[in-house]
Amino acid sequence: MASVADTRAPRIPLLNGSPSVPGGFPAKAFVGEVVPFSVVAFREGHDIIGVHVRLTSPDGEESLLRLSPRLDGTDTWAAEVRLDLQGTWRYRFEAFSDDFATWAHAAELKVAAGVDVPIMAALGAELLTRAAAERDRPAAQRKRLQADAAALADGDAATTIALSTDPVLAQIFAERPLASLRSAAPEQTLLVERVTAGVGAWYEFFPRSEGAKRLKDGTVKTGTFRTAAKRLPGVAQMGFDVIYLVPIHPIGTTNRKGRNNTLVAEASDPGSPYAIGSAEGGHDAIHPDLGTPQDFRAFVRAAQKEGLEVALDLALQASPDHPWVAEHPEWFTTLPDGTIAYAENPPKKYQDIYPLNFDNDPAGIYAEMLRIVQHWVAQGVKIFRVDNPHTKPLQFWEWLIGTVNAADPDVIFLAEAFTRPAVMRALAAVGFQQSYSYFTWRNTKAELEEFLTSISHETSDYMRPNLFVNTHDILTEYLQFGGRAAYRIRACIAATAAPIYGVYAGYELFENVARPGSEENIDNEKYEFKVRDWVGAEERGESLAPLLRRLNEIRSAHPALRQLRNFSAHWSDDDAVLVYSKHLDAAFTGTGSDDTIIVVANVDPHSVRETTVHLDTTLWGVPLGETFEVEDLLTGAVWTWGDHNYVRLDAFAEPVHILKVRERS
Repeated sequence: MASVADTRAPRIPLLNGSPSVPGGFPAKAFVGEVVPFSVVAFREGHDIIGVHVRLTSPDGEESLLRLSPRLDGTDTWAAEVRLDLQGTWRYRFEAFSDDFATWAHAAELKVAAGVDVPIMAALGAELLTRAAAERDRPAAQRKRLQADAAALADGDAATTIALSTDPVLAQIFAERPLASLRSAAPEQTLLVERVTAGVGAWYEFFPRSEGAKRLKDGTVKTGTFRTAAKRLPGVAQMGFDVIYLVPIHPIGTTNRKGRNNTLVAEASDPGSPYAIGSAEGGHDAIHPDLGTPQDFRAFVRAAQKEGLEVALDLALQASPDHPWVAEHPEWFTTLPDGTIAYAENPPKKYQDIYPLNFDNDPAGIYAEMLRIVQHWVAQGVKIFRVDNPHTKPLQFWEWLIGTVNAADPDVIFLAEAFTRPAVMRALAAVGFQQSYSYFTWRNTKAELEEFLTSISHETSDYMRPNLFVNTHDILTEYLQFGGRAAYRIRACIAATAAPIYGVYAGYELFENVARPGSEENIDNEKYEFKVRDWVGAEERGESLAPLLRRLNEIRSAHPALRQLRNFSAHWSDDDAVLVYSKHLDAAFTGTGSDDTIIVVANVDPHSVRETTVHLDTTLWGVPLGETFEVEDLLTGAVWTWGDHNYVRLDAFAEPVHILKVRERS
């Protein structure tokens, strides 16, 4: 016969604890992130319970965070905490019967109705006597409790009412409850990673294009690490944190792709940097046109001097000329005709690339991939943007990231996986600190509301989206046909809706012409050099750089924008006007003041929209119907707003408001 010890549920059930991750992997946060803890807890009958989460920090310090019930009838208890220490935290939800609160509630109701007055007084005296006997309570509290217990012994109704509603007594038991029927859920882990794992503005460029020069014969002289370093101050002045480099390794010549992905390359075509490997070396080598290992390390130091951290593309594949092909043919897939299979993404075929086969020699290939990562970490690289991780085994990534982070927890991996939701989420769950997302393809108000709500609340315990507005492979129809307004709108949303976003070089120059029938830039930089006039474009007022600079200034000044989980969608009467807010309480801002940002965006880049926006102002502590001041951080305009507000957004002049809610005096 089963006993109580055999049951899975504790005496007071604790269900659906959050944060949590599918598969039992650790939840994630970053240093300074405000993490919501919640759990469903209840008990039979009408007795009152209390719930808290027991937190153990990486240095072993234990604390209790009391949870409050949500008044929505779901039995959900919740609280927020800012985690400021990097490392592995442990947490456990615990519940208990709150004996004093149960008595106080019953006594207040019954005694007022003249029901069971002597009994309620006697029960109260018994509870207070028990509490006074707890030796770890402060002596002054114990003395007070003894006196109150004695007063209740007389059974006086007025005394019973007074003590059951006494706020001082209630506070004593709120700080240290009189608890019974203690219950606990299993302990879980939460990995708190460095700030850059969760906050950052990324800028992508091809080093070979930075400083490239067009010669009189029409060919282009390649840029180098030395010339690329001259672009770093400009990137830093725009306020970016991470400079991301596409692969910098030797490029194969066999089946080299020409301009616009043609199958025949001219002698002057540099080839795709993703066709890695040649006689000059493989993944641990540097393309000789870019410079030497010493030049690369100097580039890393120059970036650091500008406040930029270098991220390197990790593309685990090989050109037919890679040393691996001769040394380890077992690492590839051999077809029945004896040839090695090319990489494919049907109907696309990449004749200049061989994909790796991770099943033929797992021990050997795993060890080599780890060696490659460790090599670049030793060169000063702590961030890797991983190309197509969904084409490698999930088990491999769990092992590689876990092994690398065990030795150096500051190393960050970004998953470039535009694939099925389950695969993207699984990659994040097993260890990827950041993930590309579907942001580039979410363009309407309805699409953006659903997407931004999902990334902020449904998957935010483990998946951190990096909202790249474009990439060297992605130029969406929205950008192709939306003109300059589209570029402004997308940048404003990306920079404010999530704490990590990125742009690919050329975005600020509105490069929006696609190769016919594709979502890629024509004359794609992946297959040729790009010679750009950054300074001249800005001097002529043709560059988006000033807006990017201002957006990054706003992000830096407003801690609410450096959080992921605080996104709230609001409403407008126009199906093209997106409205959302991000709020952070004063307790978490570090400034002593609340921080609230409201974004109102016309997502139709071809129109002028006039509408009314409707706000739930209670989210930042303003009662419905009351007014407050807002300041547009892009234009400096100041307005008096309430929960219903008229807006006019001209896509061609002012398509977005980024509004700071001013403090009320």
